[in-house]
Amino acid sequence: MNSFVLILVVLALSFAAYRFGTSAAIRQQATGTVRLHSLVSFYGYYVALWCGLPALVILAVWISSQDLLIRTLVTAALPAEIRSLPVDQLNLAITDIRNMAYGNVTASDASPAMKAAVAHYIGLRGIAQAAMWLTVLAAGIGGLVLARSKITATMRARNQVEQIIRIILIISSIIAVVTTIGIVLSLVFEAARFFAVVPATDFLFGLTWSPQTAIRADQVGSSGAFGAVPLFTGTLLIATISMFVAVPIGLLSAIYMADYAPRRVRSIMKPTLEVLAGIPTVVYGFFAALTVAPFVREAGAVFGLEVASTSGLAAGLVMGIMIVPFVSSLSDDVINAVPQALRDASLGLGATKSETIRRVVLPAALPGIAASVILAFSRALGETMIVVMAAGLAANLTANPLNAVTTVTVHIAALLVGDQEFDSPKTLSAFALGLVLFSVTLTLNIVAMRIVRKYREQYE
Repeated sequence: MNSFVLILVVLALSFAAYRFGTSAAIRQQATGTVRLHSLVSFYGYYVALWCGLPALVILAVWISSQDLLIRTLVTAALPAEIRSLPVDQLNLAITDIRNMAYGNVTASDASPAMKAAVAHYIGLRGIAQAAMWLTVLAAGIGGLVLARSKITATMRARNQVEQIIRIILIISSIIAVVTTIGIVLSLVFEAARFFAVVPATDFLFGLTWSPQTAIRADQVGSSGAFGAVPLFTGTLLIATISMFVAVPIGLLSAIYMADYAPRRVRSIMKPTLEVLAGIPTVVYGFFAALTVAPFVREAGAVFGLEVASTSGLAAGLVMGIMIVPFVSSLSDDVINAVPQALRDASLGLGATKSETIRRVVLPAALPGIAASVILAFSRALGETMIVVMAAGLAANLTANPLNAVTTVTVHIAALLVGDQEFDSPKTLSAFALGLVLFSVTLTLNIVAMRIVRKYREQYE
């Protein structure tokens, strides 16, 4: 909360700096001796950027390093008998001190040494907060004064502002790329640890998934089975069912909105359909578990079919409804991008509207439609919540949609819930599953991008 207030103060100071900058430029302009190089607003932006950016950078660095510095100082001041504890017990003691300092747990039962450490922690935290406020405000005010003093009529404010914005964009791009690389490397390294214990062939081609491993070496049934084929099969089964629902509904609704619907109807239908994309997946999960799954079970009973209480069919149907906006919105954009001249030429040759759509519009828009379907399929592969609530956790190797199945993402979540040992094959298998899922979705996205690029080259 303290940091949040400080951010608001810095933003308010930056706004004041903007006003100082513009007023200084206006005074320069009022002298009438020289003409301003840039618009008045650029002088305001220049002062505001020099005021806000250094202060926010210092604040970010301070927040990220403050806790580590305080923990180091508190640890160094602890009695020797506490500092000599093993690393895990020492970390636990530091965590207790921190929790007592923040009031998460009571300190009434703590030892005198721990109470003294808590008081030391609170004192250091107060000093750090005061120093943070002084440093950040000093940086902001100093930047304001320095930038304000540089404003002259001949100053190239626009060029300097654009240069600062360019540097911010480059840094943001680098952060995004580095973050992506870090995520991929973390998956690769942890998956490599898993494959050092479990052979890759057993993982990729094994038919039994039972990742339970022993806590003790002499525990019975402690080997575990990491054959991921049932998970891959369940994932593909549910994703395929969802596509059978999403593609026809999404594509037909896109055709209607693009070529048949009046403008007023389209202006209502398109945003209404896209609202489906904004519904939280947990809501779809409730809908699947409480409405669709019982309906599927009762419908199967009418025809004499045995349907599990949680089935892949129920999860796939609801997931398909969730994906409809992806297909319809992207396909609608693609169909609208087909040049009107193609439609006019077809109609001019005597073709009906439906014939024009089937023989001219859809073939022309096919690359974009295929890309939208591939993107929707990759979205279906990554869905978790609906499967957890409607399909269950049973890793069954079956192609029957009426049975309970599960997906890769569900088991990744299940493997990493709660206190886990990150050196056990059970936990590391989640990273191997994530690496396979990442590879599949990345391949699908690359294929979709290549198709979209080909489509754009055709009509731009």
